[in-house]
Formats: sequence, structure tokens, C-alpha cells
Amino acid sequence: MSLAHERSSGIYLVAASAVLWSTAGLFVRMADMDMWSMVAWRSAFTFLALGAFFLLRNRFARQRSSMSFGFPGIAGCLVSAIAAITYIASLRWTTVANVMTIYATLPFIVAGIAFVCLRDRVTYRFVIAGCLAFVGVLISVGAAVSHQDMLGIFAAFIMTTGCATQIVIAKRFPDMDTTLMTALAALICICVALPLMQFEIPAPTQIIACALYGVLTTAFGYIFLLQGSRRINAGEAGLISMLDVILGPVWVWLFYNEVISPIVLTGGGIVIMSVAWYLAGDRRAATAP
Repeated sequence: MSLAHERSSGIYLVAASAVLWSTAGLFVRMADMDMWSMVAWRSAFTFLALGAFFLLRNRFARQRSSMSFGFPGIAGCLVSAIAAITYIASLRWTTVANVMTIYATLPFIVAGIAFVCLRDRVTYRFVIAGCLAFVGVLISVGAAVSHQDMLGIFAAFIMTTGCATQIVIAKRFPDMDTTLMTALAALICICVALPLMQFEIPAPTQIIACALYGVLTTAFGYIFLLQGSRRINAGEAGLISMLDVILGPVWVWLFYNEVISPIVLTGGGIVIMSVAWYLAGDRRAATAP
């Protein structure tokens, strides 16, 4: 595969993951069930979808690639499970706009973790943009109207940190089987949720919502993101992923009339502009001769 084709496929994969990931809030609102039941049912569909994909891929591959797993894979599974659970929790406890505002800080958290763990370089532009984004987050947090809102925002931060950690792990260990990692993470989620969920058969609409969330948003969203982010530079991946931040609140506004408050809109706008400014400079640096 040529470098140009590799880069193009990476852009399309990351863009597709952003669109799929943005539907999470929509499916959580559509399911309208307790958190642990949502975690269990969504994870069951994710595990089945990825398990089938994993078996088919290994069966029909002309030559099985040598993929490592080991401790990095186990760590990735645990981090992925925590991120998945806290994502559902955050969407249950606060608005999609609040969650997306926190998630918009993903490039900064990725860069911070990469600096600590991989000794990646941190620029002055990163520090300035990160401080501006932090101001935007503080503005949005200041709009929280209840203790539950604050819990949701905290859960969103844990989720975002988990997603950032997964990206760094995938960069550090490019041969790791991300499909297997995400499938096993779903299995961990099932084991955690089973003792805590309500044991009753959900309505058909709830089952459909969990299936769509598990198969489209989670299974394919994670695979596309982790595979695509390996083929393009981090700045491009972060910039394209901002589609999720914009589309997420739009879906629930269109289908469930979930209004974004002016304060959250202001804070979110500051975060998005900070990220765009930082990533624009990062992309220019990456493409400079």
C-alpha cells in the first residue's frame, strides 16, 4: 500500500469512527434503561460482533499477521472497559454537550500521557492551547446544575483519559491486536455489570438501541479509530475526531430536543477553538519539509 493510499484510508477510518462514536448519546437516550443494564447489553452485542469479526478475519486471511498482546493488551483491555463504563455513566448523568466538551480535550490528554510515558515533545503551543481549553472546561463545569451533573462530568473525564491511554498504547505497540483487545474489554464489562444490572427482558426498542450502540458505535468505532490513528499523524487524527464533538449534541437535539445552554455552548466553543488552533499548528509542523 502506497503512503498516499495509507494516509487516505487513515483519514476515512478516523472520520468514520468519529461519526459512529457521536451516536452514543443518541442510543443511550433511545434505550432509556438503568446504567448497568445498558453496559451489559451493549457489551454483549459488542463482544458478539467483534468475536465474529475476529474469527472470520483469522479464517479467511491469506497469511495471519504476527500480533502481540501480552501485558500491553491486558492493560488496554482494562482501560477500554473503564472508558466504556464511564462513558455510559456520563451520558446517563449529564447532557451530551457536557460530555462532548470534556471529550474535546482528548488531544491534550493524549499529548500529556505521551509526554510522560513516551517522552514525546511538548510545545509552547500545546501549553497555551491546553490552558485555554482548561478555561473552557471550567466554564462548562460552572454550568452544572446538580450533583449528578458533576458526577457525569467527572465520569466523562475518566472516559476521555481512558480513550487517550488506548491511543498511546496503540501507538507504542502497533502490532497489538486491537480487535481482540476491544472484544475482551466488552467481556470484562459484562462480568462487572451482571451482578449490578436489573434482570428483566428489555423492550424491543431498548434491545435495538443496545445492539446499535454495541455493534456500530463501540465495535466498529473503536476499531476504525485505533486502526486509522496509526496511519496518519496525531494532529490530523485529533482534528478529524472533533467531528464527534460537534455531531454528538446535534443528534440528541434533533431527536430528543436536548437543548445546549449558552454557558456550555461558550465553554465548549472555547475548547473546540483551542483544540483546532493547536492541531492546526501540529499538522503544519508534521507536513513541513
